[in-house]
Order: sequence, then structure tokens, then C-alpha cells
Amino acid sequence: MKKAICILSGGMDSTTTAYIAKNNGYEIVALHFNYGQRTQSKELLAFENICKDLNITKKYVIDLDFFTQIGASALTDKNIDVPTNGLEEGIPITYVPFRNGIFLSIAGAIAEKEECEAMFIGVVEEDSSGYPDCRENFIKSIQNSINLGTKDETHIEIKTPLIHLKKEDIVKKAIQEGVKLEITWSCYQNEDKACGVCDSCRLRLKGFKKAGLKDPIDYI
Repeated sequence: MKKAICILSGGMDSTTTAYIAKNNGYEIVALHFNYGQRTQSKELLAFENICKDLNITKKYVIDLDFFTQIGASALTDKNIDVPTNGLEEGIPITYVPFRNGIFLSIAGAIAEKEECEAMFIGVVEEDSSGYPDCRENFIKSIQNSINLGTKDETHIEIKTPLIHLKKEDIVKKAIQEGVKLEITWSCYQNEDKACGVCDSCRLRLKGFKKAGLKDPIDYI
């Protein structure tokens, strides 16, 4: 069976991407990162529940505590407030410096060890928060670098099935793929009930509204 590593945060996008991989016949190696994010415990719980639902037995949970030392992001520095007014322009303060580049590099190492032919990541370019490490040209570039920096017999393709979708289309795709959206978590700042006002919650709620569906998670 073909094998793929899936970077799985526990959010709606990465979860939908993992279900797509599973439904396309890949044996999944799941990869999750604890990097000092505000909702670390909730995201880890979501990851475990998703792995259980997908019957994934090969899992890696990597701790990266240096992101809190770097700071510069509202997700990893509690001295910086998570924006809730929805008016932020440019690259938002919730951007974690080069996070996806670091995640993909680590995933590349694991993929080589596990002999995976593909890596799945749920980046979204068209309707995301404007993060530079979600852009398609960046993904293609780091795929090339990973293949240049690994053994000659290693050939890894980074797959981004959601990258050009709007959030409402991702919601519809999740339903189509059989995703249990009630076990996913997107909120940037709460671990009990989603705040509904951070950038991630706003995008998620907008997607459900435009898709004509109700979000199954609890909000304040």
C-alpha cells in the first residue's frame, strides 16, 4: 500500500486533508506538533480523536518549545493579544515565523525514514489569513529542497488538495469526505468553547455560513 505522512493539527483544513489521503488509498503516518501554541492541549486532543476515527496507528507527536522562545506571534507569545476585530491588514500577528517550513522539514525527515511517497498538508492560499508559508510557490520550493536533501532513492511529493479552495468549499469537501467536524478545533485562543471572534474562528464560521451549514462545535 502507498504510504503518506499527514501533518495534522486537529483543525478543519488539516483534518479534511488527512481524510482525503485516507480515502485515496494511502496508509497514513500522522504527525502533530506541540509548539507552545495557546490551544496546545485542545489541538492534541483533536489530533488523537481524529487518528482514532481514521484508525491511524503510526503517530508522531513532536515537541518544539523554541517557538515560544522566538515569540513574535500571538499564538506562541501570551504577551501579544490574539486579534479579535477582524480588521488586521497584511500578514497578521498570528503568523508564526516560518512554522510550515520547519514542520515540512521535520515531516520530510520522518517521511524518508518511513518510506512515504507523499506528504499531505492542509495549507490554503486563496482564503487563508495571508500567511506566506501557505503559498503554492513556497510549497513547490520546499518540496524540491526536501528531495535534493534526502537520499537519491527518496522521492516525496507534497500534496495540498485544499490550497485553492475557499473556506465554504472546504466545509463541503469535509462533508463529502466523511470528516467528523465536531472533533476538529480551529480557535486560536480558547480550549473549552471557541471564541468565535479570532481570525480562525471568523474564517471557519464564514465558511459554514456560506456553505449553508451549522458548525457542530460549541462557541461562546
